[in-house]
Amino acid sequence: MAQATDDTNEAPEQTQQILIEIRELRQEVEQFNQKFDNYQKATQWVVQLAFSLIAAATVTVIVSTVLGR
Repeated sequence: MAQATDDTNEAPEQTQQILIEIRELRQEVEQFNQKFDNYQKATQWVVQLAFSLIAAATVTVIVSTVLGR
């Protein structure tokens, strides 16, 4: 009977500790999601820049070839 009393006394403390750890994990997940979102946006920007540079170079070569003849 004494053990059952000890278990019920520890349960709120364990529950509180679990809730604290869940909150910490949630914050870490939110930070990770923010970093991942920033990485994804940066990657999209780099890809758009690369395609823009390729398009500009292609137009330059075509124009210089047409006007150079």
